[in-house]
Amino acid sequence: MSEEYKGFRIFNLPPKYFIAFVAIVLLSAMLGVLPAGMAGCFAFMIVCGAILQELGDHLPIVNTFLGGGPVVIIFGMGYLRYVNFFGVFDVMSGLIAKPGFTATLMKNIDTFFKPTGAFLDFYIAALITGSILGMNRKLLVKAAARYFPAIFGAIAVSFGLAAFAGSVTGFGVVKAILLIALPIMGGGMGAGAVPLSKIFESSGTMTAEQAISIMNPAVAIGNATSIVLAGLLAKLLVGKFLNGNGALMKAGAGDDPSEFEISPEMQAKRDKVTVTNLGIGLLAATSFFAWGYIIAGIWIKLVPSVNIHAYAWMIISVAVCKIFNFLPEFIEVDCYQWFQFVMKNLTSMLMVGIGLCYLSLDVVIESFSTTYLLLCFLSCIGAFIGAAVVGAFVGFYPVEAGITAGLCMSNMGGTGDVAVLSAAHRMELMPFAQISSRLGGAIILIMGSLMLSTMGSML
Repeated sequence: MSEEYKGFRIFNLPPKYFIAFVAIVLLSAMLGVLPAGMAGCFAFMIVCGAILQELGDHLPIVNTFLGGGPVVIIFGMGYLRYVNFFGVFDVMSGLIAKPGFTATLMKNIDTFFKPTGAFLDFYIAALITGSILGMNRKLLVKAAARYFPAIFGAIAVSFGLAAFAGSVTGFGVVKAILLIALPIMGGGMGAGAVPLSKIFESSGTMTAEQAISIMNPAVAIGNATSIVLAGLLAKLLVGKFLNGNGALMKAGAGDDPSEFEISPEMQAKRDKVTVTNLGIGLLAATSFFAWGYIIAGIWIKLVPSVNIHAYAWMIISVAVCKIFNFLPEFIEVDCYQWFQFVMKNLTSMLMVGIGLCYLSLDVVIESFSTTYLLLCFLSCIGAFIGAAVVGAFVGFYPVEAGITAGLCMSNMGGTGDVAVLSAAHRMELMPFAQISSRLGGAIILIMGSLMLSTMGSML
């Protein structure tokens, strides 16, 4: 590498070049000519993400205990939108900025991320496919069978702590479980709180609108709490028996640890990246994503009472292909390379979208009360403790089990999974996080139906 490219860089660029790109992007946005689609959103969000990533990675305490860049990006962008920071450019409308600059820019980003969540789907498809196909096959086989007990451990302790706090504070045991812990553990808004609200309505407990208004703050606060806990606990809980530094499963007494590692030969193949390989990885990831929706569509017609998300079917399908060696090795390598490309280059951009479009700081602030916050916190910490303890019994590292089977249950679904794993610097655990959010979320919906039929009248 030449001397010019050594030293401090932002988004892998020397500062002078990065600043030039920033100036171009901001100028085009203020003039109202920044493209409204993917190209313009990519440029603006990469710029914001890269700046906040550097800030978070170099802030003392934040970079050590609170997750660093990813957390600063999410909460930073959420705060900037909450205080209408970008509205300062509208003041310049008579000088350079096009009138309505802020509203137009935010609308473009909202359209890019919502309501379909197209980019989030694209990102998660790459992560699920590449991370599963990139796993050691023996590790995948041994870990999968032990994962669901950790999820149930997370649910049990989360509900238990919420019920205890509800009793002590006078909030109410049933209310604490059904209105706080249940939606927090349900997999976010779209796959959790929204269908739960319909279950509330169908049970005659309350209208869907009433249920949403009560559960939405809990989901938002639970998501924020899970992100912070992930970054904090991953740093605080150290030691070879507690923390696998990204590895979920411990080698057993009769296991050879090297069997769970990637061989040097395979690593050499992974390191040889070509543009052709990335193209194959892109095609395979999006094809698996489409396949998940095919199976989900067939399933909902056969079993309409149990809605299993397409992500869950994608995870199952990719895992089956990996376990039974249905794909040639070169496709597995290509998918892994595509996953690495997406994760390393687009994660900070995705964090910007999560902060702007999914983190509702106004909702969090409106719900700010000691009791409510305590219940949300205990629901999340209970999820971590339950998953960590059960995970330790089944052969997992407690930290990794607590983060994936616990905090990835108490976050906000797909966006929360990315944020939690980014804060903990464990993005390679995305397949297990998605099992928690999707299959775990389906378990919560089933439990919600049963609990409301027996406890709903007690609210």
